Amino acid sequence: MAAAAVSSNVENLSPQIIRRVAKEMAELVTQAPEGIRVILNEADVTDIQAVIEGPAGTPYAGGFFRVKLVLGKDFPQGPPKAYFLTKIFHPNVAKNGEICVNTLKKDWKPDLGIQHILLGGGKGSKAGLESCASSETGGPLPKKHASDKKLTAEKKKMLKDKKRTLKRL
Repeated sequence: MAAAAVSSNVENLSPQIIRRVAKEMAELVTQAPEGIRVILNEADVTDIQAVIEGPAGTPYAGGFFRVKLVLGKDFPQGPPKAYFLTKIFHPNVAKNGEICVNTLKKDWKPDLGIQHILLGGGKGSKAGLESCASSETGGPLPKKHASDKKLTAEKKKMLKDKKRTLKRL
């Protein structure tokens, strides 16, 4: 797994960033957000891991999902990469466990913190990693098949024919 192969990143980050990350990690451990348990690695503050509890009322309820954040050389200007270490099937999670959500891509801002990433905005928003352990639709989305396009084309033709008929009347 790509996330497990990543070594310490301490030497790549400035002392100010390391202090910022260490402070935020300590706060997350002492004031743990509901449903999220942060695992502190005192030897390497850039080894950021947490366990997210599967939300009630979803297929993930009762499960515990381990995640890892990997800080790049350009952190916090660039977003960290996030991986599920626990195998999970979700539309926003690649086969290697990499998490693809807007918070970690186009919506990234340097002032966002680790808590924001784990909670997805903090204010009940489902934009971050917590949203990958739940789903707005109650589970994984079904895959689209080539036959779906054929059905859609047939539906469009049928609707077009109905409109023509109605115009004639």
